[in-house]
Amino acid sequence: MRFMIIVKATPESERGDMPTAPLMAAMARYHEELAQAGVLLDASGLQRTALGWRVRYGAGGRSVIDGPFTETKELIAGYTLIQVRTREEALEWTRRFPNPRGGGLEAEIEVRQLFEMEDFAGVEGVEAFRDLEALRG
Repeated sequence: MRFMIIVKATPESERGDMPTAPLMAAMARYHEELAQAGVLLDASGLQRTALGWRVRYGAGGRSVIDGPFTETKELIAGYTLIQVRTREEALEWTRRFPNPRGGGLEAEIEVRQLFEMEDFAGVEGVEAFRDLEALRG
């Protein structure tokens, strides 16, 4: 089972402020523990939305909207992707995730389970995705 730990953006992350040294150390220790346990698949911080864009789809086609985006509570500042045996194991790892803003400050992470290929059993067109998965190794 794969889970994505989503770190919500903050006013600081949207300004481009870098984490403090103690926070970087705590995050490094946490991710080292994930790696040593063999559950870490990927992790990265994201640049602020001022450097990004969105593609909006509508009846008239597609349009590109340049950042920044104003609703920080809806934005993502980073993620960690883990693979574990159970939902409970994922919950235990995420309870240990360091506060992404530092101790004592309000922050939020969101955890979402990823779909697996077997979740799409019987769905027409899924074979093309199975072929892609095989190509990735």
